[in-house]
Amino acid sequence: MSPISIFVTSVLAQNIILTKFLGICPFIGASNKEKNAFHMGLSVMLVITLSSIITYVIYHFVLVPTNTTYLRTTMFVLVIASMVQLMELFLKKYLPGIHKTMGLYLPLIATNCAVLGVTLLNINNDFNFLQMLAFSVGSSLGYLLIIYIFATIRERLETSDISKSFDGIPIALLTAAIMSLVFVRYL
Repeated sequence: MSPISIFVTSVLAQNIILTKFLGICPFIGASNKEKNAFHMGLSVMLVITLSSIITYVIYHFVLVPTNTTYLRTTMFVLVIASMVQLMELFLKKYLPGIHKTMGLYLPLIATNCAVLGVTLLNINNDFNFLQMLAFSVGSSLGYLLIIYIFATIRERLETSDISKSFDGIPIALLTAAIMSLVFVRYL
């Protein structure tokens, strides 16, 4: 597959949130406001892209030559946790307002299965470097796009007349389910 088709597919047709259900926790938690969703999406985008590049290099130039590929998950988690810590330090120092609004959800990027999922899918799909980069940027852009759209819908739902039993997380989950129907592929 060409990098361009991998990119487009990973943004839309195989969106990691709506088709693979990866990254649902921060998707629900940080999507209550458009601004929070946008910042979370950008942060996840940066972490996924940088982590994918670093894990690709570690896997292909360290783990494969030394026949220690069984360590990939451990190494990938360490890289992702390091990227999140660097992101948090950067935001705290240079963008304290964004750091404050993201609060607890920023460190949760380290446990965001979307980040680990993309790094592992890069290896499992046996992508070359350009394909890996296209998939990582596309997947993270798709994450940003969907979390932002979801946040705009949730903001509008806050002012709508909704039954008490559906208010909050239940309506958010129903909205996410309806959004995911758009991405269902028929066999």
